[in-house]
Amino acid sequence: MDERFLNYCDQLQPRLDALLAMPGIHPVAPPTGMPNRGVYLLTENDVHLYTGRSNTMPKRLRDHCTGGHRKAALAVKLTRLATGNPATYRRENSISVLMTQPDFATAFTDAQTRIRNMTLRYVEETDPVRQCLLEIYVSLVLRTTYNSWDTT
Repeated sequence: MDERFLNYCDQLQPRLDALLAMPGIHPVAPPTGMPNRGVYLLTENDVHLYTGRSNTMPKRLRDHCTGGHRKAALAVKLTRLATGNPATYRRENSISVLMTQPDFATAFTDAQTRIRNMTLRYVEETDPVRQCLLEIYVSLVLRTTYNSWDTT
């Protein structure tokens, strides 16, 4: 295996350890001084549900908690699962159309409330390659429920 790639891989476990060592906080109000670039983990009842990465972490977390449906991907995923409306490329099942349905819109609001009540941990990661690999590593090691690497 390429030595440069192995060097990135060697740094993943210590970064995961740092992430898990952080005391959990609520995502709705990230602390002042939170780094912009990094990887975050959302947990509920000690179950790791979702990991993400961002170059604007405080803004990204606000989007998860209070953003519109175009910016709150986790809330959309939770809503689709709760309502039985899987993602498709068909117009009638698009998120924009579904958001016009009162039951779906209410479930979306409920999903964002659920996310606001989750526990957040994060770790700064400024290197874009390590940030990408760390997101995947955290998801695989912790078996986060709502991460998917399927592009279909």
